[in-house]
Amino acid sequence: MDVVNKTSLQGMNMKVVVHPIVLLSVVDHYNRSAQGTSRRVVGTILGEYVTGELHITNSYAIPFEEDVKNPLVWYFDHNYHETMFKMFRKINAKEKVLGWYSTGPKCKLADLEIHELYRKYCPHPIYIVVDITEKEELPIEAYISVEEPTNDSRFRRTFVHVPLSVGSFEAEEVGLEHLLRDLTNATTSTLSRKVESKMSALRTLVSKLTEIVEYLGGLISGTYSINTSIIYMLQDIFNMFPSMDDEELIEAFAINMNDTTMTSYLGSIIRAMIALHNLINNMEENKRRSQLKLASSATHIATAPAIN
Repeated sequence: MDVVNKTSLQGMNMKVVVHPIVLLSVVDHYNRSAQGTSRRVVGTILGEYVTGELHITNSYAIPFEEDVKNPLVWYFDHNYHETMFKMFRKINAKEKVLGWYSTGPKCKLADLEIHELYRKYCPHPIYIVVDITEKEELPIEAYISVEEPTNDSRFRRTFVHVPLSVGSFEAEEVGLEHLLRDLTNATTSTLSRKVESKMSALRTLVSKLTEIVEYLGGLISGTYSINTSIIYMLQDIFNMFPSMDDEELIEAFAINMNDTTMTSYLGSIIRAMIALHNLINNMEENKRRSQLKLASSATHIATAPAIN
């Protein structure tokens, strides 16, 4: 079976790009097999190495079962997996086995064993966890397994995160643009999408800051072991913060906040005026309809024949 040998993910410098068709396939797999249940689905991801990035461009479902009471008891259909890859290979010879996916929504006990199984087909498999219940944040995470030393001078494998993003090739972008154009009205939903995007970004920021606080608290309490790479990244983040003692920055921030507040205030006034205008129009329309109804009733009575 063909594998990607051009690069190693062990350095964790590789960027993983997931294409939209893969996310759609995973959601379709879940809806067909496990919707409305607590089960998860598993499948194989395919792709290719392009200019320093691993592009996950395709996937297919694998028959998979696991014991609810004992997660370490599971079944994976090897024959089905190998047969499916041979069929996909005939369609696109560039796509190699890159790893596997599951609808977790989090990593489970048997995942390391399944990951080791995929090492037969790929030297450095990628594990993609897709949270099909996610509504706001990016619903996917990528992992690779690395060896870490233990206290008894042995090594054990554990999952570590890999940078991941959603992207597509030019041909895919054209199709997605046409699809989104049919689903949304750009003239009326641009502002709402921007506001929703800002709110989602802020919620993501809060959740990530919470994770950082929990991690640092775990280091202090001894729950987590020190990872120098994470500490260096946190130092880089803190060094990017602007100095809040700069008077020019404080003044610029205050001016920007004043402009934003004024814009929000004017927007609220305009919204209230429009609502009041609509209310007046509604009242006049109801009054006009009532007058027409009364006039029609009076005409009907006047033209009715007299009864002797």
